[in-house]
Amino acid sequence: MPKKVLIVEDYEDSRVLMKFLLESLGCEVSEAEDGAEAFDKFKQIHPDLILMDISLPTVDGLTATKVIRQCEDGGSDVPIIAVTAFGKSCYEEAIEAGCNDLIGKPIDFDAFEPLVQNYLST
Repeated sequence: MPKKVLIVEDYEDSRVLMKFLLESLGCEVSEAEDGAEAFDKFKQIHPDLILMDISLPTVDGLTATKVIRQCEDGGSDVPIIAVTAFGKSCYEEAIEAGCNDLIGKPIDFDAFEPLVQNYLST
């Protein structure tokens, strides 16, 4: 059974790239364009991993992460990786919001696969 990954990203090019990489790993991918949509998708599909952009329209990624973490239906268990162009300067804020890890944009292919595989294998 393929692992389900939710990509929360407002830029289509970034979503397409991450989706391609994840599908090449055999993942089933769903997408959301903002934090509000992310929460709805989370409740629908119960993903095994969430890739959450921090800077999103409507509801930002850190707020969406906090809301998902409060969800009784697996919200505290699902790994959430913050995705940001702001680099490691957002790391502590992302962790405090409930993210498990952080990866920078543009996506580093060499770092992306092992990070994702690590969280999907647990």
